Amino acid sequence: MVRWFDTPQRYGRISRGFHWLMAALFAWQFAGALLYVGIGDTALTRFVGGSHSTLGLTLFVLVLLRGVWGLTNLRRRPPHLGRLGRAAAAGHGLLYALMIVLPGIALLRQYGSGKPFSPYGIPLMPERESKIAWMMIPGDLLHYWMGFLLLAVVLGHVGMVVLHRVLWKEDVLARMT
Repeated sequence: MVRWFDTPQRYGRISRGFHWLMAALFAWQFAGALLYVGIGDTALTRFVGGSHSTLGLTLFVLVLLRGVWGLTNLRRRPPHLGRLGRAAAAGHGLLYALMIVLPGIALLRQYGSGKPFSPYGIPLMPERESKIAWMMIPGDLLHYWMGFLLLAVVLGHVGMVVLHRVLWKEDVLARMT
């Protein structure tokens, strides 16, 4: 039987779809960023990183939809396990905060730059002659570093899945696969 909604034992198909689609898109985003930091501006980094803004907006929309979906399933969801339940809740809260704030400040910077933004060919932000400096400052100061902070939190998230399985013999991954 196909379960679209979450249950206390397992996440439903929609929650799992959001999770793994976003994981793949974030992997692409992180790959582009790490390639750029590692080898600079090359044809490869332009290929991988060329979709960065569009995928960033896509991830922003997906995290908002995923948040709404998660809230509608809140009472049905699997609980955070064991003595680390509060830490898991805090970790997930940090993940969601970064997944919202990071693209949020990038969009603010994009608008402030005056450059056009047309993801998927949809004109969202027209070109303007003047910049709005205060809108660009948060993105200029924080987007890069918050991206690497998000990567570290995601790696911690994956590490905790491994710890749950190996150390505590709790198969939390089975609930999301």
